Amino acid sequence: MTKRDYYEVLEVSRDADGSVIKKAYRRLAIKYHPDKNPGDPEAEEKFKEAAEAYEVLSDPQKRQRYDAYGHAGVDHGGHSGGWTMEDIFAQFGDVFGGGGSPFESFFGGRRSGNGPQRGKHIRIKLKLTLEEIETGVVKKVKLKKEHACSSCHGSGARSSGDVTTCSTCRGSGYVAQIRDTFLGRMQTTSTCPSCNGSGQTIRAVCDTCRGSGVELKESIVQIEIPAGVEDGMQLSMRGQGHAGKKGGPAGDLLIEIQEKEHPIYQRDENDLYMDLVVNFAEAALGVKKVIPTLHSQVSIKIPSGTQSGTIMTLKGKGLPSVRGYGRGNLHVRVKVWTPTKLSAEERALIEKMQEMEGFEPKKSREEKSFFERIKQHFS
Repeated sequence: MTKRDYYEVLEVSRDADGSVIKKAYRRLAIKYHPDKNPGDPEAEEKFKEAAEAYEVLSDPQKRQRYDAYGHAGVDHGGHSGGWTMEDIFAQFGDVFGGGGSPFESFFGGRRSGNGPQRGKHIRIKLKLTLEEIETGVVKKVKLKKEHACSSCHGSGARSSGDVTTCSTCRGSGYVAQIRDTFLGRMQTTSTCPSCNGSGQTIRAVCDTCRGSGVELKESIVQIEIPAGVEDGMQLSMRGQGHAGKKGGPAGDLLIEIQEKEHPIYQRDENDLYMDLVVNFAEAALGVKKVIPTLHSQVSIKIPSGTQSGTIMTLKGKGLPSVRGYGRGNLHVRVKVWTPTKLSAEERALIEKMQEMEGFEPKKSREEKSFFERIKQHFS
């Protein structure tokens, strides 16, 4: 299914500031919250859709990428298409002010303390060549990250018998209360004070992880980089960060793209520039040259009389758009090389040419007009 525009989802203009975006999300979150719409899958999807839009538009860097590249600029990161209620409650705890869950004041809090905790994100930098950027590439990286403890499988307890259900909340992690809110009298929930939201109590902690539920291990992660990415762009892989604790979701792997300097090309968005050096005779007479593109070679014709600094453009020989909208061009700057050392024979030949009319620099129409105006001024 095609994703809706995030600004359309939050019902805000593209130039809306952060406070407007925050208010818009708050309004939609209240409107579509599952506690207000029990058993309504459409409302739940709109609730998650609003959270996904807010996650991108509330972050200046993600918003900039989204404005530039649309969903393609952020679909490799965030929680695109996979939000859970725990994700939303954990991620946007400050939306309604006062910390904690954004819905704690009127819908109930998220688990905290000894309850499920989201894993930390891992940030890495990945250097790519222009050749890799042109086609897209799959990279394998070795990471040291927290995994669920191999001894207790993430429970944090020495044995299964050391875990008991909390008698206060009966394993739910929450206690119910009746509160008066601006929406009327509602039943709300808050974190259980006895188990801090875990729903369980542990009598003896695991000797391997000392109760944390995680241990540090090396792992290989395969990263798919789309074609056309740019220097400084950040991609992310959901759930590839550190493991969550006590059953919480894993963090994300955040990948910052760094573009390696190329020996031939300079990049300007999706366009590439290169210098082609020719000698005086080639520029004067014209010549065919074979030049490299990123993955092949092409023939280019230099017309006779080509001036140094002339730019010739090869359509579609640049980089692909990361959004999939066509390709950039390759611009070839012609530079005429001047010899620095001459033999006696070469010098005599050039001196002879210097006297010929064809080697007298011709003024362009603009130059002639300029010099005529100067001449008239002093006449």
